[in-house]
Amino acid sequence: MTLPKTILVPHDFGTGSDTALTYAVDLAKALGAELVVMHAYEIPMIGFPDGALVATAELASRVLEGANSGLKKAVAMHANAGVPLRSIVKQGPSWQTIIETATELGAGMIVMGTHGRHGLPRALLGSVAEKVVRSAHCPVLTVHSSDLDATK
Repeated sequence: MTLPKTILVPHDFGTGSDTALTYAVDLAKALGAELVVMHAYEIPMIGFPDGALVATAELASRVLEGANSGLKKAVAMHANAGVPLRSIVKQGPSWQTIIETATELGAGMIVMGTHGRHGLPRALLGSVAEKVVRSAHCPVLTVHSSDLDATK
């Protein structure tokens, strides 16, 4: 068994992602691994029967700026943790972009938060974590926001 040297941590700016990042920092310390924190976003597009409404270049730029700013804040919270840490922002469907990024980086593990939705909300919203778990070519550790609460 080879221990991961690079751990990918997808971040959606929610508390579940913050919890997963905190867990990943501790894991990276123990393993001597690098953390790569990423955010995947999609440009808003609305379909109508007669066509589609696509975001303007200005809106797309603002979405990218917001993603970069949010990710910078999340990473800054762990800047002095003693773990090599970098960030990446990419455009595309979240689950697919996470898997592609893990492959590009040669990540040995993905650590990600999960909302733990069930029933109708899960059916309507889908589960990024579930799609990543089913499709990734490396181990995926999912962390529910209540997982760290139990250890305190």
